[in-house]
Amino acid sequence: MSYTPFNAPLLSVLLGDGETTSAFSIKADLDAMLGFEAALAEAQASCGIISGEAANAINAAITAFEPDIRAIGMATARDGVAVPELVRQLRIAVGAPHDGSVHFGATSQDAIDTSLALRLVPVLNLFLSRLNLIDSALAQMIESHGKTPLMARTRMQTAIPITWGDRLSAWRAPPANHAHDLHVLKQRVLAVQLGGAAGTLDMLGENGPAVRAALAARLGLADPGRCWHADRSGLVALTDWMARLTGSLGKIGMDVALMAQNGIDDLVLEGGGTSSAMAHKNNPVAAETLVTLARFNATLSAGMQQSMVHEQERSGAAWTLEWMLLPQMTVATGAALRKTSELLAAVTPQLS
Repeated sequence: MSYTPFNAPLLSVLLGDGETTSAFSIKADLDAMLGFEAALAEAQASCGIISGEAANAINAAITAFEPDIRAIGMATARDGVAVPELVRQLRIAVGAPHDGSVHFGATSQDAIDTSLALRLVPVLNLFLSRLNLIDSALAQMIESHGKTPLMARTRMQTAIPITWGDRLSAWRAPPANHAHDLHVLKQRVLAVQLGGAAGTLDMLGENGPAVRAALAARLGLADPGRCWHADRSGLVALTDWMARLTGSLGKIGMDVALMAQNGIDDLVLEGGGTSSAMAHKNNPVAAETLVTLARFNATLSAGMQQSMVHEQERSGAAWTLEWMLLPQMTVATGAALRKTSELLAAVTPQLS
């Protein structure tokens, strides 16, 4: 992942999320690409494209393979992608007579996009787990404090009396809807990519669809039944979902910050931030961070829309833009989910 606030030494503690960030490490990416190469060899052997001996040799080499990351980085500056140098090194590790079977019929985008799908599997499962925690926390708060009186405010002005349960229910509904939407999105996004040079599986011939299906089965991903090289709409749908989710969580953060204001005092907020100049302060840092992350993802979501515009069968420019934006939006989403649970645990009604 490019250098961002999410991996900066100080800001990453405030804004980042270690579990989500780990999916975008160099090691995670290379491991997933090597997993693609191993599964590709097995799938091709099962379809008679390469020999079983070649597949075994490739898998054995990958098991002991230690890529030269510095060389891959240097080559990426020239090639725009890491795969050509990674494959070159892997072919050397496999050696004759099976080196020609490495990455057969595939292209760099197949390895990179499938790597992304593989790394998103645990991330999206983590998101669902955290959404469940938020839903449980809000349900418990409604049970414990739902009947506590609260003043409604419309346009930040006093409106009519309501209860805490009314506001908590308004917080609870959107994340629950987002969880439902993610279950649907997972089927679309967590899909294998295999298209070859221009998305036509030309080198695999009539066996191409069978190889793709076998590859998907081995990796535990969906078989989309097609190549999605230049169709980024699934990933853009995912980042749009992230922007909507963090927007809903940002609304909770905004409400908490307003309810904690001196003079409003609708709630008690434990563990707020301190001030270097004013010892009495209890700043709603976690709540403010949720607002920041919501606005950040809303901003980057527009950039992801730009990444949909590919020229013909592949775009280096649009693809690279996606690499810059999607990881940051994903980490921001992971951080927002974690911080929401922490914030809810720190909030109780202010009883008069």
